[in-house]
Amino acid sequence: MKHVSATAASIRAGAEPAVALIRARGLSKTYPTAGSGEVTALKNLDFEIFDGEFVSVVGQSGCGKSTLLKTLAGLLPATAGTVELNGRPLCGPSPQAAVVFQSPVLLPWRTVLDNVLLPIEFRGLAMSSYRQTAVELLEMVGLRDFAQRYPFELSGGMQQRASLVRALVQDPRLLLMDEPFGALDAMTRELMNIELLRIWSRSRKTVLFITHSIAEAIFLSDRVIAMTARPGSIADIITIDLPRPRDLSIINTDRFGRYVAHLRPLLDAQGGMF
Repeated sequence: MKHVSATAASIRAGAEPAVALIRARGLSKTYPTAGSGEVTALKNLDFEIFDGEFVSVVGQSGCGKSTLLKTLAGLLPATAGTVELNGRPLCGPSPQAAVVFQSPVLLPWRTVLDNVLLPIEFRGLAMSSYRQTAVELLEMVGLRDFAQRYPFELSGGMQQRASLVRALVQDPRLLLMDEPFGALDAMTRELMNIELLRIWSRSRKTVLFITHSIAEAIFLSDRVIAMTARPGSIADIITIDLPRPRDLSIINTDRFGRYVAHLRPLLDAQGGMF
């Protein structure tokens, strides 16, 4: 199976080269241990993520996926190597990047709308300037009628959609998603994958999506970064040449199966698709 980078594909097609929104070179991260030693979570990662791309990072638990996301969000400093966001060194959290975690982390005493507007309030921006945007985003994800409800009145999938809107209301260029559907049941997770692709197709944000599911990574992505077990390094980066828009029927195609067969031995993975 031959895999071509997004940049190479665009040049070969005669299009303008894609713009790298994220560029990592020699990225490594170690943590000190209780004694005098250390644990290496990430080792010598080189990759780029292009503007408007949907890229998934897939790997076993403990391979450094979440550490990578927190580093790209500016929440953790790299031990070695460099990370650039939009051509500039990343030295801390940036308003150009927003994070969606596995847990929605909605404040129970705030309405859905007020939860969505929390980062605007936190940044000291004019709430009135963003309120209509928040309502429009809630409508886009089917939650406008729940704007004045409280988190306990929402299902798990609805809470995660609210969390996604909270990230989007800041209008970031980069959306970092850390296994956001991992706690959902299988059917809700499939529906949320469809919903996420619909939202992404409308917003055209650059997305880095962390998952341990091979099928989820293939289904969602333009490219998939496969990581080795700890210390996490890059086993392969593959381009997913599947037509868009996608629905769940694509999982049953031979081409989808070939991508699964290519990725599974890289991750030494066993078990089901999701």
